[in-house]
Amino acid sequence: MERLSRPTRSLAIRAYCALAKPGIIMGNALTAAGGFALASRGLFDFWLFLATMEGLALVIASACVFNNYIDRELDGKMERTKNRPLVKGLISPRSAMVFATILGLLGTLILALFTNLITVMVALIGVIVYVALYSLSKYRTVYGTLIGSIAGATPPVVGYCAVTGQFDLAALILFTMIVMWQMPHFYAIAIYRLEDYARGSIPIYPIKKGILATKIQMLLYIVAFIAASSLLTLLGYTGYAYLTLVTLLGAVWLYLALKGFKCANDQHWARKMFIFSLLIVTALSVAIPFSVR
Repeated sequence: MERLSRPTRSLAIRAYCALAKPGIIMGNALTAAGGFALASRGLFDFWLFLATMEGLALVIASACVFNNYIDRELDGKMERTKNRPLVKGLISPRSAMVFATILGLLGTLILALFTNLITVMVALIGVIVYVALYSLSKYRTVYGTLIGSIAGATPPVVGYCAVTGQFDLAALILFTMIVMWQMPHFYAIAIYRLEDYARGSIPIYPIKKGILATKIQMLLYIVAFIAASSLLTLLGYTGYAYLTLVTLLGAVWLYLALKGFKCANDQHWARKMFIFSLLIVTALSVAIPFSVR
């Protein structure tokens, strides 16, 4: 009976993988690859790239597991998170903490051995902001999303610094453009999942300030994102093909944002905004290697 009551090995593996949020890892790895390519300027070091991606992926996975541990009670109240491993009891809280610690130590060790000190520091700052500041602040302040965007903007900087060993103007531009991108991205999620967040009593911007105010914020952040992204070309880091892509995709994103002020269904509109935000960050990250000067 005892053996039958335990989850199978494959189920346990899937549960631990889900705990690490592979979707978030992949998304952040994409922007990190863009930062790495920008810094490489055509002199691509494959083994350094592999070590950077592996170390960063483990560090991000660690942060995600810690976040799952902190959110385990709240997750049970929300429809989209009620089936997470900790909520369903597939993994014990203690096991999750051990798993998160091992992932974090392995990731940090890889980055320390194969990259440089500034890369390790940026990666750890991202973890600290995400776990210690964002995971706790989102229950208390409407600006939790902004705090979280700081953590989410560190991966491209990690990729960049792994090559250059320094935090310079290009690294700052990468950081700024991803912060600006994340705000309308996450606000779109907040509107789309408004009832879920309300059920969890999370003080997100649309609940506290209203959907109209949120749409205005999204519009402003998109303008700021286009401006920040354009600086990579205007300051000589990328070619005009990249600038053309930024302008075209940014204009479409801005148009969709403006349509939100007259839409009949906010949730339907927000889902479109969310999907397009994924398209634009993917397109720009992929375009960077082909546009570096």
